[in-house]
Amino acid sequence: MLRGLWKLTWVETKIFVREPMGLIGTIGMPVVMFIFLGRTFGAAMPSADALRSPPFNVPILSAILIAINAVTSLVAIIAIYREGGILKRLRATPLSPVTILSAHVIVKLVFTIVSLALLVMAGRRLFPGVMSVPLFSFTAALLLSTLSILSLGFIVASLVPTARFAQPISAAVFYPMVALSGLFFPLARLPLWLRVVANALPTTHAVSLMQSVWNGGGWTGHWSDAASLVIIAGISSAIATRVFRWE
Repeated sequence: MLRGLWKLTWVETKIFVREPMGLIGTIGMPVVMFIFLGRTFGAAMPSADALRSPPFNVPILSAILIAINAVTSLVAIIAIYREGGILKRLRATPLSPVTILSAHVIVKLVFTIVSLALLVMAGRRLFPGVMSVPLFSFTAALLLSTLSILSLGFIVASLVPTARFAQPISAAVFYPMVALSGLFFPLARLPLWLRVVANALPTTHAVSLMQSVWNGGGWTGHWSDAASLVIIAGISSAIATRVFRWE
């Protein structure tokens, strides 16, 4: 089983790398946006605190975009595989459904780390002092956030009718979640019902956890956010296993 998982993961990695738009969107765009926004705000406030200042934390936005782009790419690939009958053929192999889906998750998590590494290298070169954060803790927070959002992505991937609608539907679902994450304005400004919705979304807890790690607070005061991400991942995975369609 483990051998099959690694072989399939390697195949999926090569397929992903050969798809220019998915590769650029997942790895390139968050880094480019980080550099562009960082230079924009850094020009107005030429200090290490410029990227942490209002209206939002640029590195956290870039990290969230890395996670979101990984999910939208996943939704598109699953839709293409389903429409092309690839999922049906894979299910007929000795590989279990868990192995097949795990390979996709591993590929997305690996490229999430690659994207974060490029973002950190760009940040340390262009904005000295800004990226002096505990990278291990921040990477762990980003991976947990990505995993939680990916589990929600599997639900979307299960419901998307065709590959043509995969990108617009996933974008319509996930990008508005960023607006409700508390990154751009405090959640206290939202109406009560919208705060309830926001707290049920993984992006809200992802931003809160990563903000804490980024600002030096660590995980200590944000175990509730980490627990919420795990719970959302568990519930979403349970739902996805029920509604996932192989053909």
